Amino acid sequence: MGRDLQTLADPVAEGRRIVETAAERGVTLRALGGVAVAMLCPSSRRPPLARAYADIDLATTKGAKDRVVSLLESLGYKGDREFNILHGHRRLYFWDEAAQRQVDVFVDEANLCHRIDLKRRVEAVPLTLSLADLTMLKLQVVETNEKDYLDICALFADHELTADDSGINSNHITALAASDWGLWRTLGIVAEASERFALDLPDFPAGEIVAKRLRLLREELEAVPKSRAWKLRARIGDRKRWYELPEEVR
Repeated sequence: MGRDLQTLADPVAEGRRIVETAAERGVTLRALGGVAVAMLCPSSRRPPLARAYADIDLATTKGAKDRVVSLLESLGYKGDREFNILHGHRRLYFWDEAAQRQVDVFVDEANLCHRIDLKRRVEAVPLTLSLADLTMLKLQVVETNEKDYLDICALFADHELTADDSGINSNHITALAASDWGLWRTLGIVAEASERFALDLPDFPAGEIVAKRLRLLREELEAVPKSRAWKLRARIGDRKRWYELPEEVR
């Protein structure tokens, strides 16, 4: 296997290069975060949703982790040896010296404000996580910033809610939220805030479409039958914090 150490300056192009190379070599690796949204949503590359991208986020499975390490090293990335030894069962960290850019690899799960199990979802679609998983990872961010809102708007401007992974699979999102009150609560709050953001965003003709689709998702979250665990946690409600704030692990 030859080494290709020339990384690309554009994070989106570089993210695509990484996951396409992984696919060619049969390595389970998918893009997530803003780079994945940019790969799937043309609206994200045009004003008013266009934004700068810095780091690259990826996801893999525990079984593919060693091959991912080898792949990234062959593509010009240096792993943080100490961090990867301590945290590699759930997260890996790499650095691109030339571009001064980091790459995070989530292993089996994304444990941020809420724990999102990715193990059975990493290979749902090629190259990126599915639209539903990308949406959920954005909507579960409690301290949502403008970049998150712009990405959410791009997802809902370019893709409809669907019952499968051909679009934003609302069945998958609501099924997870139906057994986790905390996740359900955060998804609803951030979706509602995203509606307001979309409607208030200047020069954004798709704002009404985005708000309508987000509103429909909130209605589905309300209507889905809830588990016993969900109902028990709902009794406590907002009196107890239902989310975590992402820890700075580096």
